Amino acid sequence: MRTPKSLRLHIAIFGRRNVGKSSLLNAFVHQEVSIVSDHKGTTTDPIEKTMELLPLGPVVLIDTAGLDDEGDLGALRVERTLRQFDRCDMALIVTDNVWGEEERRIRDALEARHIPHLAVLNKCDLYDHAPLIAHLEVQKIPVVSVCAQDDARMEQLYRALIRTAPDEFADSQPLLSGIVSPEDHILLVIPIDKEAPKGRLIAPQVQTIRAILDAHARCSICGAEDVSRMLGAFREPPKLVITDSQAFGQVAAQVPPDVMLTGFSILFARFKGELCELARGAAVLSRLNAGDRVLIAEACTHHPIQDDIGRVKIPGWLHKKFGDSLCVDTVSGQELPPDLSAYRLVIHCGACMWTRRQMLERIRIVRASGAAITNYGMAIAGLHDILSRALEPFPEALSAWRRALDA
Repeated sequence: MRTPKSLRLHIAIFGRRNVGKSSLLNAFVHQEVSIVSDHKGTTTDPIEKTMELLPLGPVVLIDTAGLDDEGDLGALRVERTLRQFDRCDMALIVTDNVWGEEERRIRDALEARHIPHLAVLNKCDLYDHAPLIAHLEVQKIPVVSVCAQDDARMEQLYRALIRTAPDEFADSQPLLSGIVSPEDHILLVIPIDKEAPKGRLIAPQVQTIRAILDAHARCSICGAEDVSRMLGAFREPPKLVITDSQAFGQVAAQVPPDVMLTGFSILFARFKGELCELARGAAVLSRLNAGDRVLIAEACTHHPIQDDIGRVKIPGWLHKKFGDSLCVDTVSGQELPPDLSAYRLVIHCGACMWTRRQMLERIRIVRASGAAITNYGMAIAGLHDILSRALEPFPEALSAWRRALDA
């Protein structure tokens, strides 16, 4: 199985038109991925290319349209480029021999998001970059001078990238860090229902199995209806049961209280987001009132099915607990409603197909609006009155949730 895009380092290439962004991408991957032309505005939509960049491992390179694009179509292209600031883990600010308003604007946007970045002075075969390098070094901006056709110069860019990359991609925290130890036995509960993809498992389930193997632990797998029978077959109980969050109520009724229980979605809330912040948001579930508005946010766009988790099941559980006067809206994809201030709570999916930076940025946007945010797993556990149990493997998050309840 290939490394999912969500686990790859996302490197965005920003700059004005015709500074050589597409040529750099092609040089990176040794393929003609992006069209190169002297005509301004050749790159219209962001272009992605996955590759291995040792020692960082799997990465996604993102070529973008120039931020100095003009006209109505140009404004649309710029808008799509600006979206990449919220999903990249690091960035290249590409220029030829100019460091002007556009370059400063790109750097300001990256600095505001705490995104590591590198100034790439392209076309060193045409320009003397020494004065500009000195200017940028005074500002303590990492800089490298390159030519897309010069392999030695490109090698310097690779080395600069490795020095600039976020630490977590050189030494990333495993999915089950601090939870699973060698020789532990973990039971995974994976319902096979209408939302289960035909003939395969979904990404969080596969990644959890791999994380268990990496920890030199063992796992067993069963459906939600077989938990009691599976537990009865073990000579010793498992250390932890991890279930699909939709089956929280059914599984919790079968797992003895002395066996820890959590959900895939809660694991990914820690892996992709900020678990304590999402746990604090879950406390709002105890304070919702008639007429409050709740937004259910899905990272991915998909065709809803009959028992869709975001459009049917969670709204049904909310209305059952708080009444039909509770207003529940659903949104999917990259964009949130422009005004979130009307919502008391945002319930977000596990973001299994997103990068951690994307999820952290979404948490920041929601909190800045004054709304609280939690995720599917914690919301479902809360609506079934088992959230304290589901957070037991995560003491800090459990304490954050309890403090928020008492606030």
